[in-house]
Amino acid sequence: MKSILFSALFFFVALSMKAAGPEYTNADNQLITQLLNDAKKMPKNTNWTLHFAKKFLGRPYVAHTLDNNEYERLVLNTRQLDCTTFVETVVALSLCAKNGKTSFADYCAYLTKIRYSGGKVAYTHRNHYFTSWIEENTKNGVAHEIQSINAPFSATQTVKANFMSTHVSAYTMLNRHREWLNDIVRQEKAITGKKYRYIPKNAVNSSKAMRDAVHDGDIIAIVTNKKGLEIAHLGIAVWKNDGLHMIDASSLQKKVVEESITMAQYLQRHPSHLGIRVVRLR
Repeated sequence: MKSILFSALFFFVALSMKAAGPEYTNADNQLITQLLNDAKKMPKNTNWTLHFAKKFLGRPYVAHTLDNNEYERLVLNTRQLDCTTFVETVVALSLCAKNGKTSFADYCAYLTKIRYSGGKVAYTHRNHYFTSWIEENTKNGVAHEIQSINAPFSATQTVKANFMSTHVSAYTMLNRHREWLNDIVRQEKAITGKKYRYIPKNAVNSSKAMRDAVHDGDIIAIVTNKKGLEIAHLGIAVWKNDGLHMIDASSLQKKVVEESITMAQYLQRHPSHLGIRVVRLR
């Protein structure tokens, strides 16, 4: 009898670990709720992505905050951000504000929708590659990528994604659960070979064509030539008198910043950066 009870308890605990709820602190809950309640008082035509991006200036840069659990959980960490979690936080807040949602539960629902394919909280459903993120959020009506045959979109990227499957040891959860690898390979194959127009870095300037192509609050996805990857970094677009800048969670400056240098200067400083893809919320 005891062995049966122990087995049942073990099964319940194991199941609970795999189906654990969201991970957050009271500080996360309070901040999100405050930001959304404050947003109710603002004009409906507010540029929400730019507005919320600026609310996180100075927050510490910390990588891999989604990968500290045994099994996947919806991690809501507004205290420590990397470039992807920063953009996702801003997008989820923007969707709430745009649709008049003010609760922490609403925020959790939107974050789940944008982070995971099919809204299923699972490591193998997380949009690990930003191209997958774009495709999934285009399907669910959240965002769309600006694709044009006209200048300044004068370059084409052919995606070749295999970095995760060829660097498994660099991913803590995947390295621990290699049974998930086949699903990751399928995600890579789903985007490999697809072609996307982008703005090459020698065309990133202050021209009218650029200002028409990239709007304040757009998501900037930096195209890379690093083998196995398609996107190296993310940020939120902001125009100034001297040109296009971005707000990003900077691994170099160890915090969320509004870059003091222009996007053109930023790209030139990184030889592996080829240009930018542009994503806009609907």
